[in-house]
Amino acid sequence: MDDASPVGGDAGGVGESGPDELDGGDLEVATDGTGGTAAEGRDLVADLHVHTTVSDGTMALADVPAAARRAGLDWVAVTDHDRVHPGLAAPIERRDGVTLVRGIELRVEPAGTDERVDLLGYAVEPTPALRRELERLQRDRVERARRIVDCIETRLGVDLDVDIREGIGRPHVARAVDACDGTDLGYDDAFVELIDDGGPCYVARDVTSFDRGVELLRASCALVGLAHPLRYDDPEAALALTAELDAVERCYPYGRPVDPAPVEAAIERHGLLATGGSDAHEDELGTAGLDADGFEPVRDRLPPS
Repeated sequence: MDDASPVGGDAGGVGESGPDELDGGDLEVATDGTGGTAAEGRDLVADLHVHTTVSDGTMALADVPAAARRAGLDWVAVTDHDRVHPGLAAPIERRDGVTLVRGIELRVEPAGTDERVDLLGYAVEPTPALRRELERLQRDRVERARRIVDCIETRLGVDLDVDIREGIGRPHVARAVDACDGTDLGYDDAFVELIDDGGPCYVARDVTSFDRGVELLRASCALVGLAHPLRYDDPEAALALTAELDAVERCYPYGRPVDPAPVEAAIERHGLLATGGSDAHEDELGTAGLDADGFEPVRDRLPPS
């Protein structure tokens, strides 16, 4: 999940969400914060939500296969924020014994609401229209980061060592604050005191509308789903949006007890595929995902490698 606070019981290491984002086999109802990731007696084979250094992750694409093998995974979807990884040459690619799915996590804004949500697109073959929109979003990210950094440096009287480039997000700035000798603020403090929503150095992003985002991803992806539906302030409103989608992320490491019943109801109501992933921003994959039975209907919608 992208662009959210690091506090409030959210899962650790989840990008801009901070320490800032059924038809799934015989999975247990979650009371353990997994959203149904605990495949009783079964191994996960697919983690369909992973970030790299192309956005706000710390793991290079070259390191993804080894991380996947350590987790016992056969499939990994690379879903960087508002970017299609340039190092992946095809929608589905086999590398070092692991199948990589070229994906994306796109922040969108539904009409008539203040809460933005994240869409996950899988097996991306970008259209010219999607490429143009992603280029616009990256320009906005860079300009926003400059404004945030200028505000922090002026406010604290420090110089931050941060590379303002495409893919930049608030985690990059928070890490720079944490590493700065001129302040005692840590990573979490940077969010809470400076760059959290409504904070003194917060700058909002100009994101894609929900309808436009769905249109662009449907034209470019094998399937489009809603990410981490139980993380939003209004999960019911977020899940209502899945009427326009192919899938919803049922399995996710929320880091707190959750009831997946609303997600299961949406899957039943709208005939959705159930996806799952760790939202990893470091090199520990497979903290959530799908087992072989859960992944089979998703795999059937993906193109061959």
